Amino acid sequence: MFETFGFEDTTARQVSVLLALALGILFGFFAERTKFCFRRALVGEDRRAAAGVWLTALAVAVLGTQIAVAMGLIDFGTHRFMAADLPLLAIVLGGLLFGAGMVLTRGCVSRLTVLGGSGNLRALLVLLVFAVIAHATLKGVLAPLRVALGTVTVPLGETVSLAALPGGALLWAGLIAVAALAWAARSGNGIGAVLMAALIGLLVPLAWVGTGYVLLDEFDPIAMESLSFTSPSAETLFFAIASSSIPAGFGTGLVGGVLLGALTASLLFGTFQWQSFDSPRQTGRYLSGAALMGVGGVLAGGCTVGAGLSGVPTLSFAALLAVLSIAVGAVTLNALLGRSSASAGVALSPAE
Repeated sequence: MFETFGFEDTTARQVSVLLALALGILFGFFAERTKFCFRRALVGEDRRAAAGVWLTALAVAVLGTQIAVAMGLIDFGTHRFMAADLPLLAIVLGGLLFGAGMVLTRGCVSRLTVLGGSGNLRALLVLLVFAVIAHATLKGVLAPLRVALGTVTVPLGETVSLAALPGGALLWAGLIAVAALAWAARSGNGIGAVLMAALIGLLVPLAWVGTGYVLLDEFDPIAMESLSFTSPSAETLFFAIASSSIPAGFGTGLVGGVLLGALTASLLFGTFQWQSFDSPRQTGRYLSGAALMGVGGVLAGGCTVGAGLSGVPTLSFAALLAVLSIAVGAVTLNALLGRSSASAGVALSPAE
């Protein structure tokens, strides 16, 4: 569709950066206001309210994405989530590692990006380490490990998503959305939080349609993508240090937009605050978590947003397995840490 706009000096890739920047600003703003975070929804002290926000966003993302598919605007047939051979070991191990890592850092990558824009220096350092390790797993010294784990697969044939099951895509999308909204309705969130959560969810299909339909250029195609933070974090890091040879892409615009949106919200509402590490022990734990998330996010095929908020709406079994593995990893490590602290008579403070 993009070639019909008649642009001569602007490419679809360049426009995708602006699209991602706009979506990122909105995500950063609303996520800062709602404290949007998958870790909080699982093990946070306010997990009920946090889960309500996350699930409301997921419900809107699922319905919006599948409506776009039904209208013929986008098609996930060739997307990486729909591979016929499911890399079971990589996804499960990666999800467990990512879930454990986000418990150690007290936030998933999207939440840490928002916190970074709000003055949290801990979060910014974690994001830097996360990006380096993710890139090393994608293309560096850890790439052989990724390739080796990826060879352990389970053949799915044509049954790669819920859409292939009886009832079809709209039925399963409706069931997921109804279940998510039923839980969210009992979360106790106010109308403002619910509305902002719904707007976060709406960004997912907007990104899918924007990159997969509006910016579709058959002569110079770009990848169809939505909100995610694993690959975009690595892309943003290397754009920042080598922009003369590495052009910006959708991921770069997204990460930059989230930082800007979170900064704007925190300044407007007075929540901006410089924060840093309190002790070497805390620093070690956060950096260990960053490394686990860097490896895990790549192996699992995405983070809680890339595989979760954006991946689940594709109805892909790979995305569903990834987000389930992340949840298991987070809950398991949180329980182990709680048991260890209790036996030692030590309580971890929120800052740790």
